[in-house]
Amino acid sequence: MDALAQKLGERLKAARAKLVTAESCTGGWAAQVVTSVAGSSGWFERGFVTYSNEAKRELLGVREDTLQKHGAVSEQTAREMAQGALSRSRGTVAVAVTGVAGPGGGSAEKPVGMVCFAWESARSLRSETQQFSGDRESVRRQSVEHALEGVLRHLDGG
Repeated sequence: MDALAQKLGERLKAARAKLVTAESCTGGWAAQVVTSVAGSSGWFERGFVTYSNEAKRELLGVREDTLQKHGAVSEQTAREMAQGALSRSRGTVAVAVTGVAGPGGGSAEKPVGMVCFAWESARSLRSETQQFSGDRESVRRQSVEHALEGVLRHLDGG
């Protein structure tokens, strides 16, 4: 993931963008990956780790109604996490991750490995859901990689 973080840093720096992360199931791993790059203070603004629903509400402004209606693992929640991260920081691009890393906690509707993402900047907000396989660490690793690759796509307008 070092090469991905390096590439992301170069793209953010070239775009004069500042990244902010809002993470649940990845527990700050995306922020750790990007801050492992020397000079990341030039393009990484801050990270929010909001594992509980209370933290999502208090730190990011995720609405109780959203959590009740759609659950913590939903594109709607991921979108509100990204929006909250941008509005509560000096960042210009946000990535949000929320999912079921396992080994427990899954259901028929939201199985282990289901992860929701959102990417937001002033020009757009995009979200998607992925289904990853493997153990807890594998699901979390794949989630971090997908989240950061998504920031690159977002910066390229995709």
